[in-house]
Amino acid sequence: MSNSKEMVKTAYEALSDKKAFNIKILDIKEISTVADYFIIADGTNKNQVQAMCDNVEDFMQKAGFKPKSIEGYSEGGWILLDYYDIIVHIFSDESRHFYNIERIWSDGKTVAIDDI
Repeated sequence: MSNSKEMVKTAYEALSDKKAFNIKILDIKEISTVADYFIIADGTNKNQVQAMCDNVEDFMQKAGFKPKSIEGYSEGGWILLDYYDIIVHIFSDESRHFYNIERIWSDGKTVAIDDI
């Protein structure tokens, strides 16, 4: 299994563990050099969004993956965790609808976690 797939599974598990809503995996490796996958999820409030971020960091660190950068934590509306091969976007519900990342990256392929 490639590192990017292992990272996707780890991040997905961490998000699920914190009851993330609408977790979506986009395969963008054919359309972008930024990353292989985006994982997009949302939470109901700033505290949940930050808890989801903390959990992703914890799970990824335990799996041996270190982030390139983490942005937006203090605001809690949109947190971006860049792990080189995957980028995790964690939104508040309101921010997810406003930014609509899925529409912007609609050329990416939606992938089920079972297909990773």
